[in-house]
Amino acid sequence: MSHNSFGHLFRVTTWGESHGPAIGCVVDGCPPGIPLAEADIQPYLDRRRPGQSRFVTQRQESDRVRILSGVFEGRTTGTPIALEIANEDQRSRDYAEIAQSFRPGHADITYAWKYGIRDYRGGGRASARETAMRVAAGAIARKVLGEGVVIRGALIQLGRDRISREAWDWAEVERNPFFCPDAAAARRWEQLLAAARKAGSSLGAVVEVVAEGVPPGLGAPVYGKLDADIAAALMGINAVKGVEIGEGFAAAALTGEENADEMRMRPDGTVEFLSNHAGGVLGGISTGQPIVARFAVKPTSSILTPLRSVTAAGEDTEIRTRGRHDPCVGIRAVPVGEAMLALVLADHLLRHRAQNPSALREPRLPIR
Repeated sequence: MSHNSFGHLFRVTTWGESHGPAIGCVVDGCPPGIPLAEADIQPYLDRRRPGQSRFVTQRQESDRVRILSGVFEGRTTGTPIALEIANEDQRSRDYAEIAQSFRPGHADITYAWKYGIRDYRGGGRASARETAMRVAAGAIARKVLGEGVVIRGALIQLGRDRISREAWDWAEVERNPFFCPDAAAARRWEQLLAAARKAGSSLGAVVEVVAEGVPPGLGAPVYGKLDADIAAALMGINAVKGVEIGEGFAAAALTGEENADEMRMRPDGTVEFLSNHAGGVLGGISTGQPIVARFAVKPTSSILTPLRSVTAAGEDTEIRTRGRHDPCVGIRAVPVGEAMLALVLADHLLRHRAQNPSALREPRLPIR
């Protein structure tokens, strides 16, 4: 299996399966001299960790990360950084019934078609377990970006129920099990998800990720567009079926004057945008405004409701998935979305520095 790496100058390669002894990654291209310890990575993994509420999978994993290389005396050396997390709570027997059949909505059948073999234990390489390493690598990417860049995510829709934008409170995101910025919506979602779980079903979700403090100039025209790479990164998260930047699909309903982000000069000579419909990217290049992206996560395919399927022998069958699964995989996708955005921005920052080492951090005029 190829294509296990992501990024160009800041490059991450993940390895491991859901029910193997461990999962891990190698981060290549991290600049030397950056302070880094396991304690810098662990808080982000703790936010993604399973078993923290009744609204996520009850698989119990401590997700303790180990740094195996690339750090000496508390600082990165510029050599590859290897990270490892042990799998501690595999229950492979839960998947014995699906060894010879394919779960609808899962990658079971496409893996079998492509490789002629599949690891049916929890989905193997296709499992969302792999995203723990993306979160770990994303923590290193945040160190590369520096404290001036703040990346946050939130769940803004569960099933058909959306938050109220007027009630948005970033502090509330860390006070409920949904990463929801609207306290009232979080209370509704408790009942909504409990009902779905009781019915043996699942729900989809929409996640919004925002990066503030991003300097202008990241990204390149045509084939290196920042928003294109962000879209690819978010689309590459398990169960994601749609991505939008800024106004996204809603921009199609706006007029030209409504959609345009008008500009004015500040007294200090910098440019001020009067709106951010573009989501912080114009022509594939960052504007210095907040990067805003959203992605839609489909309902979890592993459900107790019986579904029609086929077997490896070519027979019709009916299947229900046992085991421990997220009734809404979108909840734990919030820290994963943050990590993927961090990886893209760190990669583009290093590419920008390589081509434009003296580029301005603030957009000023006149530009000659």
